[in-house]
Amino acid sequence: MFMVSINPDKCAGCGSCVDPCPAKILGMVDDKAEVTGDAAECMGCETCIEICPSGAFTIMEL
Repeated sequence: MFMVSINPDKCAGCGSCVDPCPAKILGMVDDKAEVTGDAAECMGCETCIEICPSGAFTIMEL
């Protein structure tokens, strides 16, 4: 099981992470990326980490 977290201070609000997420758990809220789906569905693929230009994402294995 994986847990994705987003640092709102680093998020530039570009939204580039939302569509590529294979688990479809990311969305935009008030112009910032947030986990809007079931966080337990994170696959740990690190697509969000690779695509985020501002380094706002971290993924921990639980």
